[in-house]
Amino acid sequence: MLELKHLKTLQALRETGSLVVAAQRLCLTQSALSHQLKELESRIGAKLFVRKTKPLRFTMAGLRVLELADNVLEQVQHTERELARLVGGQAGRLHLAIECHSCFNWLMPAIDNYRGLWPDVELDFSSGFSFEPLPELAQGQLDLVITSDPQPSEGIVFSPLFSYQPTLALSPNHPLAEKPVIEAEDFANQVLISYPVDTHRLDLFNLFLDPAGVEPLAVRKVDMTIMMMQLVASGRGVAVLPNWALTEYVNKGYIMTRELGDGKLWQNLYAARHESHQDSAYIEAFLDIAREHCFSHLDGIKAIGDNQAVTK
Repeated sequence: MLELKHLKTLQALRETGSLVVAAQRLCLTQSALSHQLKELESRIGAKLFVRKTKPLRFTMAGLRVLELADNVLEQVQHTERELARLVGGQAGRLHLAIECHSCFNWLMPAIDNYRGLWPDVELDFSSGFSFEPLPELAQGQLDLVITSDPQPSEGIVFSPLFSYQPTLALSPNHPLAEKPVIEAEDFANQVLISYPVDTHRLDLFNLFLDPAGVEPLAVRKVDMTIMMMQLVASGRGVAVLPNWALTEYVNKGYIMTRELGDGKLWQNLYAARHESHQDSAYIEAFLDIAREHCFSHLDGIKAIGDNQAVTK
């Protein structure tokens, strides 16, 4: 009666809250998805969710199927990764680098999980603020680069991870905390606290300030996120980081956040690799684990192309 596609459909409906977006995520038409759900409801003799409700409300039957989906699909994904190891070979090299320096928050736990499943893969990590990793990827010195800047490059393919909102962090006592809408011009008299990278690699400049022709009063560069937040909390300046990277500090009461502009500013994060590694089972497994971890633990992200963020 129940098939894996049904379990995946119910999970997608819960995560997106929309038949339209769930269909997009499952690569189906809305009509095909609706037909699939009606056929399943006919088989089991019960409705799975209440139509035209916001947020989407599941019936008791729907909740029971979701419970099954959470248990079964996790086991299926684990088995698929194990089979990929057997078919694709268990050993290999995975040298990573990141251009999104806030990504340490989720990358390290994902790597820890990956090591347990793929113990024979040689893992190495390159970090730093001054080097450009994509050229090294093209030359074969790196195997995977986490980046928000998918520059077209021969032989390089970009796999989507998720979308996030670049968000303003400021002291609760900061004057901008009273503004309902943060505009580019508001940065003209602000000290910006950022990572020590060129401004052309920062979301704030690429997406918000440069199009408006605005520059901050000054830029103070700091290596560590926690130090950035301490400076912001003490009123020494403002910072712009991914929304999910600020959740911890908001919950502790150190800072408050504001969306930039009209709140529709989103940036995409990708994993770049050489086209020769497209069929590499152990690299694909790492991306699966990274995505799974992010959508389970990060607030406010969404699948690239979706219109609804995930809230934990």
